[in-house]
Amino acid sequence: MSFFNSSEKNEKRTTFITQEDPIDAHTTGEIETTELKESRHIINDGHSINHETTHRSLSSRNMNFIAIGGTIGTALFVSISGGLAKGGPLSLLLAYTIWTSVIFAVATCMGEMVSYLPIGSPFVQMAGRCVDDAYEFAVGFTYWIMVSTYIPFEITSVNGMIHFWRDDYSPAIVICLQIFIYTCLNCLSVKYYGASEFYLSIGKILLAFMLMMFTFVTMCGGNPKHDAFGFRYWRNPGPMAEYLSTGSMGRFHGFMACMNFSCFTIAGPDSLSMIAGECGEETRKVVARCFKTVVFRLVAFYIIGALSVGILLAYNDPTLLTLRASGQTGNGVYSPYVIAMNNLGIKGLPQLVNALCVTSAFSAGNSFVFCSSRSLYGLALRGHAPKALAYCTKRGVPIYCVGIAFMWAALSLLQLGSSTGQVLDWLINLCTGAQTLTFFFMACTYIGFWRACNAQNIDRSQFRYRAWGQPYTAIYAIIMGAIMVVASGYTVFLPGNWNVGDFFTYYLSPILALFLFICYKLIRNTKFVKPEEADLITGLAEIEEHELKWLAEQESKQTDTKASKIISWIL
Repeated sequence: MSFFNSSEKNEKRTTFITQEDPIDAHTTGEIETTELKESRHIINDGHSINHETTHRSLSSRNMNFIAIGGTIGTALFVSISGGLAKGGPLSLLLAYTIWTSVIFAVATCMGEMVSYLPIGSPFVQMAGRCVDDAYEFAVGFTYWIMVSTYIPFEITSVNGMIHFWRDDYSPAIVICLQIFIYTCLNCLSVKYYGASEFYLSIGKILLAFMLMMFTFVTMCGGNPKHDAFGFRYWRNPGPMAEYLSTGSMGRFHGFMACMNFSCFTIAGPDSLSMIAGECGEETRKVVARCFKTVVFRLVAFYIIGALSVGILLAYNDPTLLTLRASGQTGNGVYSPYVIAMNNLGIKGLPQLVNALCVTSAFSAGNSFVFCSSRSLYGLALRGHAPKALAYCTKRGVPIYCVGIAFMWAALSLLQLGSSTGQVLDWLINLCTGAQTLTFFFMACTYIGFWRACNAQNIDRSQFRYRAWGQPYTAIYAIIMGAIMVVASGYTVFLPGNWNVGDFFTYYLSPILALFLFICYKLIRNTKFVKPEEADLITGLAEIEEHELKWLAEQESKQTDTKASKIISWIL
């Protein structure tokens, strides 16, 4: 087997060739790619199914901004203050730094696998190819449930933040309007989704940098009160808060609460992985470039964000404690930045920040609808979900999967029968457990991929993106992920804290994943994949074909001017 050596010139490229899919490298102009709106076939249970596929329509510009914006969620601007209230500024900073290092480890693992094979639902498919079909089944459905649960969370968050301005309206109006817009955007071609996320991501990026600059300016005295407060709140009331008990044990509980918030808040590389299968242009080069910048995004947005919150607000701030006690976790006033602005007597800016928080939450919900539909579509293609779900429209949209994502969005209507805060707390616990488990699965899958590469003598140094410090980086992510999966709901086991509902919201995801794995393995009698037998080939030829065709088209257009090079480098 020959391995692809990355290069900018067509003549230096090598096409993967298999007996099942022979390719003539000299007839690339006639090669069919996933961009073409022609019928394709998949084999499912021995039957040939004629259907459309998703299209590689996302440009490098779309990918770069989705990669940046995908790491910024609503929780970074709003829910993060919950961790501050329970643990204090030092616990918050330590927790976010530790978990950021874990997500960075996972991101490097995903970067290598996805840049090597940017197909639909890549980390789910690689779980089956490199570990076990039963494992892929459990991973796929755990991830699908996770991203699907995030949809009603973000919808509920938007409604809560709109209460910042007024609450004399029915929440059903905002909720139904969001569901309608999400469905419309995801029923159109993927390029419309990419365009919408491009502009919405710009808003999130501007908000994140604006809040960082706001923190620096105000702590140095640039505020209406001319108060250069610096790190005052680290000294009074102190760096660590006590939670559930007093003394050192109370501070430990506070730190663990911050760890749970960081597991929920810090977004991983999964959204970038899910859109890799619909990336156009020179796919592997674009995907690798996006993953290479992940460490800078993580540091800039999360570690500095956690530090900023601890600088701006005391963990015992009266407004913060009052809002939390009343269950208004979804309200825009609960944002630590908005509270700090009101405390400093700043007018107008809280309105702008809340408006951008609303667009951020809307963008996140839109992204989760997309990821939910594509993850279910990937399961259908692999035979783990009804084959009818693999049907795509001529625009390359898995329409039935989008319809199921719509039904998940409708769960946000539960808010109409309960308080916003209660609904958000339930969703946060469910999402945290599923997300932590997903990162654990990603790292385990990479170990299988790494072993397969070694067993098959594949030179990883030739990859577009090579993960740093492997396999130790993946092992670190596995250990930390396992610890947080177990410890996420440890408080329910403390004396007097037992609650069946809380237990299941914390541990439903690992229980369900284990149940799915065992049932699938018993029914299908699957075997663990040997490293030397892992499938690392299927799909590579198609990607190579697409890249060769795209490069040929670019050369024929003769648009490689100096100006276009500069624009391409910037975007």
